[in-house]
Amino acid sequence: MNEALLKDAVLRVGEVCGIEGRKVFIRLDKEKNSSDLLFNGDILKNISVGSYVEIRKGFLSIIGKAEGEKLEEDNFKYREKENQYKIIDKNKRTLVVTLSGFIGSDGRFIGGIKELPLIGNEAFILTETKIHTIHDLLKKDSSLKICIANTDIEEVPISLPVDGLFNSHIAIFGNTGSGKSNTLASLYQSMVTALSAKPNFRSNCKFFFFDFNGEYTNSSCLSSSKIVYNLATKDDSKDKIPMTFDELMDIETLSILLEATEKTQKPFLKRSLKYYRQVKQSKDESGNSDYLNYFKNIVKRNIKNALKMTNKDTAFKILDYLEEIVAFFVDESTEKAFRDDIEYHNQSNCFFKKGSSQYFSSDDSAIEQTNLYVAVESIADSKLNSLSELNQFFIFILIQLINDLFRYKIQIDHVVPVINRFKAKQASIEHVFKIESTSNIWRNSNIVVLNLHDVNLDMRKTIPLLMAKHIYNAHKQENNQKSLSIIIDEAHNILSKTSFRETEDWKDYRLETFEEIIKEGRKFGVFVTIASQRPNDISETIISQAHNYFIHQLINQKDLQTIGNAVSYIDKITEESIPTLPVGTCVFSGIATPMPLKIKINELPDDQKPDSNTLKIERITENTPSIISKLPLNKQNQKVKRRN
Repeated sequence: MNEALLKDAVLRVGEVCGIEGRKVFIRLDKEKNSSDLLFNGDILKNISVGSYVEIRKGFLSIIGKAEGEKLEEDNFKYREKENQYKIIDKNKRTLVVTLSGFIGSDGRFIGGIKELPLIGNEAFILTETKIHTIHDLLKKDSSLKICIANTDIEEVPISLPVDGLFNSHIAIFGNTGSGKSNTLASLYQSMVTALSAKPNFRSNCKFFFFDFNGEYTNSSCLSSSKIVYNLATKDDSKDKIPMTFDELMDIETLSILLEATEKTQKPFLKRSLKYYRQVKQSKDESGNSDYLNYFKNIVKRNIKNALKMTNKDTAFKILDYLEEIVAFFVDESTEKAFRDDIEYHNQSNCFFKKGSSQYFSSDDSAIEQTNLYVAVESIADSKLNSLSELNQFFIFILIQLINDLFRYKIQIDHVVPVINRFKAKQASIEHVFKIESTSNIWRNSNIVVLNLHDVNLDMRKTIPLLMAKHIYNAHKQENNQKSLSIIIDEAHNILSKTSFRETEDWKDYRLETFEEIIKEGRKFGVFVTIASQRPNDISETIISQAHNYFIHQLINQKDLQTIGNAVSYIDKITEESIPTLPVGTCVFSGIATPMPLKIKINELPDDQKPDSNTLKIERITENTPSIISKLPLNKQNQKVKRRN
């Protein structure tokens, strides 16, 4: 009993002197003005702004967080001698506390307000046991946890729950160099470590990383068993994403790759794709492929129809497209001679064979002798099938365009842009994707990193959109029996609401796709994690749908305003501290914690860190041996430090 009374006497800091809603004012005892207290040989940190305080109301322990402090003067007269009075000023400290929660009868911390304290209730410094209690985020029915951080002020290790955190949408924000990449890597590396021993982890939990800067490709980062696709759009030297013919030659896939408009260009591509499949799968009477003959007959028929037209402008456009088709199969000299024997008679409004009086409108045999027609006859099966799938499809895009022009079915100005985009993107698409009989992007792993560092700007937006939609639609078939985590680092690259390199319609489609995933994905076991240095650039819908937030240092006022509007759980003092957070320290807030916590994320070992270190000017200006320059950046810094 005496020991308990002594402990309370030491830990007591004052008593409640005022209550205004959630704000409680505590008048501090004069003898508790020091920064530290000694108790049983231990040094205890005294109460201060930012620390927690316990207010005892009977058997109920109410927990609050100190948000401010003020000094008040308490003047009174002291009788020194008879009829002589002396005014004495006594300064008293008053602590402003915001209530955070209470410790229930089961000994667990519960966020929210159950009861308000009364004036005169005593306030105490939290013991280490109670500090652990209020930072215990695990639920009763959950034992899975990861330990990657300490509390900022008390420096108490804190465990984050797997359920409640990873089965939710997560947002990680922070300026460059604030530690957000370390936080992202620590979260998922610790989760993989915690769950890897579970028998169904590999089969039931999948993780797909979009890595825009190549930070997570290190063999030990995230997991040693991950699959990395190092993509490049400039040549074929890097990896390619495997897809089946049906997956790549799908109208939704092609519409995304070519940024086709919904009402005009997508229906045109759909007709072209249907035509291509119909011809490619055609059979003769014996059941053998009739692809070559069918294709040649289509081109020859169109040549005849074009050379019989009276509309000069349309006819020459169609001839241009036909020449572009046939050019795939002939050499340059043959291509240049395509029109050497074709001429248009302006008075008669018809084509004729150059150097003769044979008019094509009435003489099919003359057409069959033209250079263009003869070139089609010479097309061999080996040449047609040696073309890539995209080249073959492009040919049928032109054939469909010709057919539509014959029927006056389209406004060519509406369709030509998607054809030009096809030409511009075709090489990049072929460098990034490959067609296989069976595609399994996961191979034998459940963790995939898509490295987009060497991908051009156009494809940087297209590939994540396509792959996210592809894996999301595939996972929806699992009936919420498995989980899929989509992790997007540098998310402003793909989730930006302002973009001048694409049309408004396409930007809306891109954002709506990811908004659908983040709004509806939870029902199918799909969870999204985004990390960005510019939350203000990201769609408000996406930010507001996150369940848990890790907020590192942010300085820009627009970014801070975005966080303030989206994250309603953060108290005023915590929000105001965001611009001054040290590197690695962040505010953790959301459904996984009953109140916002300021935590310090543990730094990963050098070989497990993402490659996001800031370049050291001192290191690169020194006469460093060439062997050091070949090491990863974090290893180079270590070498230089040892040498110094």
